[in-house]
Amino acid sequence: MEWSDVRIFLAIARHGTLGAAGRRLGQTQPTMGRRLRALEAALGHTLFQRTREGFVLTDEGQAMLPHAERMEEEALALERELAGGEAVLEGLLRVSCSDWFGVVLLTPVLAEFSGLHPRVTVELLTDPRVYSLARREADLAFRIRPFEEPEVISRRLLSIPYGVYVQAGGPHPTAGDGAGFPLVLMDTAFGGMPDVAWIERKLPNARVATRSNNREVQARLCALGAGIAVLPRPLADATPGIEAVDLGEPPPGRDTFVGYHRDLRRQRRLRALLDLVIARLAA
Repeated sequence: MEWSDVRIFLAIARHGTLGAAGRRLGQTQPTMGRRLRALEAALGHTLFQRTREGFVLTDEGQAMLPHAERMEEEALALERELAGGEAVLEGLLRVSCSDWFGVVLLTPVLAEFSGLHPRVTVELLTDPRVYSLARREADLAFRIRPFEEPEVISRRLLSIPYGVYVQAGGPHPTAGDGAGFPLVLMDTAFGGMPDVAWIERKLPNARVATRSNNREVQARLCALGAGIAVLPRPLADATPGIEAVDLGEPPPGRDTFVGYHRDLRRQRRLRALLDLVIARLAA
């Protein structure tokens, strides 16, 4: 049984299709299928049931899954341990953060870091998915909630103030219940966020015009007159065509936390980037 084939087994189990698993590992679909057949032949068991919707684990596959995950944990721990002893600043760093945070706050730091350390390649991942630090889907992650994983070293980086914004020159809902005003909100999956509850409390009769899980989209919609938006102030300051509204009290801000796996604590390229981020952004 080859470890590389076990990685393929895990990717298929997590993503459900050969194509999606292949994209995750940088392999072609035929190669994924061939290596899976080789693994099943080596074990003498069928690990997946092939269905129209994708690949579903068989009983044998379910039995193998926790063992394969432990193999993966050990292999990744070895990679992180060896990476921590690097002698020069070169290699790849995967960084995960939200869309607007990456565009507005992190890209200037990354540009500076690239000039200081040209042999380090930084891969910036900006989407709502929470990337796993344990599986090295990301090396450094920025989140709006504290890290709860016991193997992660983290700290509060900064507190980000929020504000209420409308299209520049447009009407301001300075008083009343918001009747007649449209809102631009987070999508329903993020309905529990503090700024959503706050604006719905302040303007209970305003109507929801549009929703998006992307703060930059919300800012752009606001600038185009689609409605009132609650936005991080650094993003609003970088967005032309909007202006702040005073509703008597500011919306709740959010803290941003940064974290990395404890096995990478001695990795010099990660420490160099983290030190620069703290120097430029930390409160």
